[in-house]
Amino acid sequence: MHGEPITEIDMLIRLGLGFIAGIIVGFERASRRQVAGIRTHALISTGATLLMLLSIWLPQEYIGLKNGDPGRIAAQVVSGIGFLGAGAIIRLGNNIRGLTTAASLWVIAAVGMAIGAGMFIAAAAAELLSLIILIMLDKFEKQFFPSARNKMLELNYTNSNPSTEEALEVLRGFGIRAQSIDVVQSTRKGKEGKGSKLRLFVTIPDTTDLSKLAKALKAAGDVVRIEIKEKY
Repeated sequence: MHGEPITEIDMLIRLGLGFIAGIIVGFERASRRQVAGIRTHALISTGATLLMLLSIWLPQEYIGLKNGDPGRIAAQVVSGIGFLGAGAIIRLGNNIRGLTTAASLWVIAAVGMAIGAGMFIAAAAAELLSLIILIMLDKFEKQFFPSARNKMLELNYTNSNPSTEEALEVLRGFGIRAQSIDVVQSTRKGKEGKGSKLRLFVTIPDTTDLSKLAKALKAAGDVVRIEIKEKY
């Protein structure tokens, strides 16, 4: 093994740095209410650091393992972290959430292994770049490439002849695109006879103020109830 043998003090310092690195990235994820927050990232980073230290320590400590491969355990960490990342991914209808958090788990494991191997500058650089990606590029992406979600919008009317054009006009004003429209006659009776329901499969931008949208739809016609559901 090349270089000076790793000491217990070195191990404690690296474990502490791995712990701090996990907390920093985990804090950003927790601030966005993601399923994997501070504790998850701190545990992964600290564990990855420990496993990297173990990879280095085993060939150093045992005479029979001097020619061992320090990267063997590290390779298993890279494979194993995929299971945790998969647990952070959630499918909601046609939308998938948690991919960024899964990627952050994978990166923080790599940062922990780099710290365990003593690559402090590379680990710090990766940590800084990760924060830039999660914070600054997130704002850039939302500004220039606003995302949208597919929803089922249901408008309940008091009459049997809903004002479809008025509803579509309101949606267009909010930048919402309707992919399909369906009118369903209700069995309930209102003041003007049987009511009706207008179902629209729409694409709603994430920046849409849903409370303002609901008020605008109610003001445009005889809408008594508005429901926005996930499209499965």
